[in-house]
Amino acid sequence: MIQKAHIISTGSYLPEKVLSNSDLEKMVDTSDEWIFSRTGMKERRLAAADEPTSEMGFQAAKKAIEKAGIDVEEIELILFATLTPDYPFPSTACLIQARLGAFNAAAVDLQAACTGYIYALSQAKAYIESGMYRSILIVASEKLSSIVNYQDRATCVLFGDGAAACIVAAEGKGLFISDICLGADGRLAELLIIPAGGSKKPASIETVQANQHYLKMEGKELFKHAVRRMEMAASRCLERASLKKEQIKWLIPHQANMRIIEAIAKRFDMPMERVFLTLHKYGNTSASSIGIALDELLKEKCLEEGDNILLVAFGAGLTWGSIILTCGGENA
Repeated sequence: MIQKAHIISTGSYLPEKVLSNSDLEKMVDTSDEWIFSRTGMKERRLAAADEPTSEMGFQAAKKAIEKAGIDVEEIELILFATLTPDYPFPSTACLIQARLGAFNAAAVDLQAACTGYIYALSQAKAYIESGMYRSILIVASEKLSSIVNYQDRATCVLFGDGAAACIVAAEGKGLFISDICLGADGRLAELLIIPAGGSKKPASIETVQANQHYLKMEGKELFKHAVRRMEMAASRCLERASLKKEQIKWLIPHQANMRIIEAIAKRFDMPMERVFLTLHKYGNTSASSIGIALDELLKEKCLEEGDNILLVAFGAGLTWGSIILTCGGENA
């Protein structure tokens, strides 16, 4: 019999420092009203100088492991989703393995930008249901403040830092990972990119002076693709699961922009009171945004067995994906 993959616990971590819209008013030519009306954001969190991506991920992972009631020795694989690793190598997954003492686990990073959490869940589901592993730790952590230019008002208002984690296992009840739809289109890679620092354009005095180690974004073009691709992924996921839109209890979209979220909700006839939001508090935390929102949903809302949660995300690459989680019992 094929074993089913379940999320049996979640965890999240947000740094203490708050960067408000009022704070940004003092840094760039912007205003609280301008930011909130265009993004839906009020605040975001910033990691401390001595708080790298791995440290935030470690804090989130500890919470997920504790909630699951398992020993770190039981973890067989660590999947770490990030686009802001501590180093180009070794992997941040290896760093967190050492911090946790999870030495029975294989460890690997994956990079699908803002879709990273969903891509990681898809891999965990495949590993669990193939029988290769029985207990997997997923961590999604981002220190976007390390790649944001705080003189560029078009991008610096959007991003924050934070981490999420979950345990995916073959045993124990929780959220069954039902169906998944993933996609990508590398032809549009330059719409959201860090131009320098890789092998194509290594770091140099010239690249630093040209601010090419900060993220660059074509916001208007991304908006159009985000809405269309997220709708497509979510629709295909529902079709694969033989579910109707009305059977979705909660929609958790990537927390990128309120206008994008409202457009997705409208296309799915989903009332906003059933769309779970964190972007007003945390901004866009890339790969960790959906995981943070899921953790907070499970803390704040009462779910019943059979309730369906639809996750949908879009990010650089371009990448996109959607996943359906079905509440399966006591641990949810």
